[in-house]
Amino acid sequence: MASPAPSDPVVHPLRRLWAYATEFRRRIVTAVVATVLNKLFDIAPELLIGVAIDVVVRTDDSFVAQIFGVEDREQQLYVLAAITVVAWVLESVSQYVSDRMWRGLSQDLQHDLRMDAYRHVQDLDLAWFEDRASGRLLTILGDDVNQLERFLDVGASKIVLTATNVVAVGAVFLAISPTLALLAFVPIPVIIGGSLLFQRRLGPRYAAVREAAGRVGGLLGGNLGGIATIKAFGAERREAARVAGASAEYAAANRSAIALSSAFVPLIRMAILTGFVVTLVLGGKAALDGNLEVGLYSVLVFMTQRLLWPLTELGETLDLYQRGVASIRRILDLLDTPIGIRSGGRQLAAATPGAVRFDDVRFSYRPVPPGAAGPAPASDAVEDRLVLRGLDLDVPAGETHAIVGATGAGKSTVVKLLLRLYAPDAGTIAVDGAPVEELSLPSLRGAIGYVGQDTFLFDGTVADNLRYGAPDATDEQLRHAAELAEADAFVRDLPRGYETPVGERGVKLSGGQRQRLTIARALVRDPAILVLDEATSAVDNETEAAIQRSLLRVSRERTTIVIAHRLSTIRHAHRIHVLHEGRVVESGTHDELVAARGRYAALWAVQTGEVVGATG
Repeated sequence: MASPAPSDPVVHPLRRLWAYATEFRRRIVTAVVATVLNKLFDIAPELLIGVAIDVVVRTDDSFVAQIFGVEDREQQLYVLAAITVVAWVLESVSQYVSDRMWRGLSQDLQHDLRMDAYRHVQDLDLAWFEDRASGRLLTILGDDVNQLERFLDVGASKIVLTATNVVAVGAVFLAISPTLALLAFVPIPVIIGGSLLFQRRLGPRYAAVREAAGRVGGLLGGNLGGIATIKAFGAERREAARVAGASAEYAAANRSAIALSSAFVPLIRMAILTGFVVTLVLGGKAALDGNLEVGLYSVLVFMTQRLLWPLTELGETLDLYQRGVASIRRILDLLDTPIGIRSGGRQLAAATPGAVRFDDVRFSYRPVPPGAAGPAPASDAVEDRLVLRGLDLDVPAGETHAIVGATGAGKSTVVKLLLRLYAPDAGTIAVDGAPVEELSLPSLRGAIGYVGQDTFLFDGTVADNLRYGAPDATDEQLRHAAELAEADAFVRDLPRGYETPVGERGVKLSGGQRQRLTIARALVRDPAILVLDEATSAVDNETEAAIQRSLLRVSRERTTIVIAHRLSTIRHAHRIHVLHEGRVVESGTHDELVAARGRYAALWAVQTGEVVGATG
């Protein structure tokens, strides 16, 4: 699939879609050709009616007699009947092909767009998500893609049919009577002008509808995800009122668009009436005066309705068009979002040791002005935004290192940078001497087993969740990892053991059970580097002690980085690093840091109930 055209507001969304859909262009052209042929065969009966009347009125001098050389009127009717059968069969066949092509296109193109957009979203860096509501993304990936499907399924073919109808019928009028053609086409500029006017006014209204739909989706998604909190605070009515307000805004935006689009059909009806009356009166007068054959007059009367009446559906088609264009723009704008963190080309060795090093790393969650990062001193405004301010950290392979510090010191940021969920503003992060930006993301993240503060489990069985990072893991490997995480015993007690469903986000399990399963999930991968970000924050003291025993065993075989709030969990680390305002201000073993009576000693004293003044 080709990359979409740049999101230049001057470039029409349909042109951008054409640039994107390179693999579908042949099918699109085939669908258009089938639709054009279907309309041409569709107007053939009106022409044949005029020819039949011509046979009855002119007898031996009829059009059929002149073309086919058949003088007997009954035989002429048989000829017309045969032509009619062929025309109807071809119309039916072309309609079948047209419907199959457009509907197949709508399904396949919307599928590719949804999947390309979803894959692209997965490749965007984490910072991009923090400024956007998940409900808006769900609306784009769901409802907007469905709007495009409806437009391709119905609207696109109607546009082609209408255009073909105008051109083909116009050609018939010009061939029969250029004067009547001119008069019959007088309403067309009114209809086209009205269409363009409505299009310009409907566009912003349907864009507002899509935005309102995104707000409703975001609110609903957030509320359903936080239903327990809503119930705990007794906020059901308040949240219902918020949803009602957002839903009312969506309904109001739709009503505004509907009010304008509904006025379109009456306008077209008046234009149709004008064209029909002109043809009826002036064409009839020409036939009475002998200036126009009766058969041709009947063709023009039928063709006037054929020309103008389908335009009554232009309002509905325009409605589908505007909704589709608004959705296409949002989908392609999402696809145009630049990827900030791209995969490198280097691969870590299968048995990589797992040494980690941070050299003078600086990072801010908000963009730092160009030139502010680097060895040169930054301004106060830039420094205020920095989370890490020249971080140096060396974790040799096979050792367990802990990172501690007050809230906001940048502990979890270190882990996110190591996983390349974010990119540093300056400095170097390396694994086994290889800068992480040079490593492929699957290789880097495949070497790391991550256990975060958020104990997120997917809707599936215990085994499904444990295999999430290693789909080919055996049952024995699952049980071994669960034993290391002190999870095997409670899993075996579940109704179906490892095949027990955990529910969405693991709601059927306790917080401690979820936490132990996330640790086991990381261990199933047998990673070279194990990262534990507050991994025991949601467990009780007994479970914490059990997990600590298991971590002592697994950490002997791999590099382990522990982000800890409970200092008792990292007493046996080879080295403890104390972060303060984005820098390492103390490093050493537990005993060394307590003896130094600095920041670590103060934190230890608070947690153990002692009162000690820090000197660092």
